[in-house]
Amino acid sequence: MNSAYTLTILQSILLCAGYFLCMLCYTILDMGVWRKITPNISVWLNIFTIILFNLVFFLLISNKVSYKLNILGGISFLKILLAMLCSILFYFALDKCLDPIFEHLFPVSEIKYQDTITRLKQSPVTSFMLVCIIAPVVEEILIRGFILTGLQNEYGNFIALVVSAILFALLHFNMVQTISAFICGLVLGLLYIKTDSIFCCIVTHSGYNIISYLKMILPLN
Repeated sequence: MNSAYTLTILQSILLCAGYFLCMLCYTILDMGVWRKITPNISVWLNIFTIILFNLVFFLLISNKVSYKLNILGGISFLKILLAMLCSILFYFALDKCLDPIFEHLFPVSEIKYQDTITRLKQSPVTSFMLVCIIAPVVEEILIRGFILTGLQNEYGNFIALVVSAILFALLHFNMVQTISAFICGLVLGLLYIKTDSIFCCIVTHSGYNIISYLKMILPLN
């Protein structure tokens, strides 16, 4: 960890705001251009645009703060095993236990969430790429790699953990997902602090999304 790299809470919020603007740009491009001009391949153009925008975004951040994140640093077999176990734990703790409670408490958010699932099922391959690969990589690099690390060096573990988990939750824009994401954010933050490996966080995040996605797309009757 680079102890010279620090972030304040305000800087972390601004970083998330910048990421939100990045998302807004490629969403507008998808809905306003790709779907109208090239509807047959719009989903693939959207994937390409998302990857491109995020690469540029992280390059700009890295150059701005003079911090080079080592995504593959700190990897070991035991750490990867721990990450995989965490992804399974997420599935049973959230999907099987807590999410049904949140769905009952926030029915409107649940309806919107189900609408999102319906849209994802329309393009299962590209949706898998987005939900299970791109989103975990991008979110872990941003939240744990840049924000948690910077806050940790500025304020210590506790404040960094809570603030980064809150910001992670707010990026999900849905009450059902937001509460679950806050819990995930705390655990992923602890995992990062424990392992000092952003790759382990990506494995956990991606693994959990894969399990949930396959259960959603291929429901067992």
